[in-house]
Amino acid sequence: RLSCIRNNIWLASCGVLSSGLAVLSSFGLMLFCGVPFVVTVANAPFLILGVGVDDMFIMIASWEQSLRKKEKSSVKALLTETYAEAALSVTITTLTDVLAFFIGTWTAFPSVRSFCLYTGTAFVFCYVYTMTFFGAVLVLNHKREQGNRHWLTCMPVGVGKDQAENSCLYNACCISSCSGQPSQPAGEHPMSIFFKNYYGPFVTNKWIKLLVVLLYGAYLGGSVYGCTQIREGIDLRNLANDDSYVIPYYDDDEKYFSTYGPRVMVVITESVDYWNETVRLGIESCAQNLE
Repeated sequence: RLSCIRNNIWLASCGVLSSGLAVLSSFGLMLFCGVPFVVTVANAPFLILGVGVDDMFIMIASWEQSLRKKEKSSVKALLTETYAEAALSVTITTLTDVLAFFIGTWTAFPSVRSFCLYTGTAFVFCYVYTMTFFGAVLVLNHKREQGNRHWLTCMPVGVGKDQAENSCLYNACCISSCSGQPSQPAGEHPMSIFFKNYYGPFVTNKWIKLLVVLLYGAYLGGSVYGCTQIREGIDLRNLANDDSYVIPYYDDDEKYFSTYGPRVMVVITESVDYWNETVRLGIESCAQNLE
């Protein structure tokens, strides 16, 4: 927003900070518990950031709606209304993510198990920080706006009597707004207006409903066909960079040696005297008989 009071840059930054705190808390707890840190775990912060920012937008949108409904209400009533609107959706999405990753800990692959443990725990902490830390930040930001304080310096900002002498940019950055009016709650968001007045009536048209059902049927059929084409296993090429030296190796291995099947190795588990010629001949004879 162009208003130096209604600008919510710090609020958005605290939403990102909330995700960062969740990552630090989960990583610290898992490392303290002795869960091994593997390289795939380094991708977890990006997942947490995506979910955390999504929860932040839900909380802010609910807060703005509560502010429009109960403009003169107390902070307690506003926050209660916000949690009533946003907490359910945030809880359900977090719960499904946590269950998905904790179910993944049953895998036999240690690296995948560590990744799921770290990420699932981070989702739990992300939910806790969103419901506690970010809610408190919402209240503090609201009090700053109510006090007509600048978003950056938090110093009181006057309406200004001689705004005509200043540029609109100066008034927006150093006074409350270009118009010279005190900060007021924003109106309905243009995106909300679009979905309510245009997209909603369009989707609920009976012909559009039929088209949506047909498209979903085609999508479902394509998905079922795709499931029948899935091959079990993993292509080792996908684990390396495109310019890695192992890519030509795997290509040549598949081209020239794929018909021979996997390698067969003989492992001697006992301690033997390899310096003894008789023992060496016995091992060689065993290998020839196996061949």
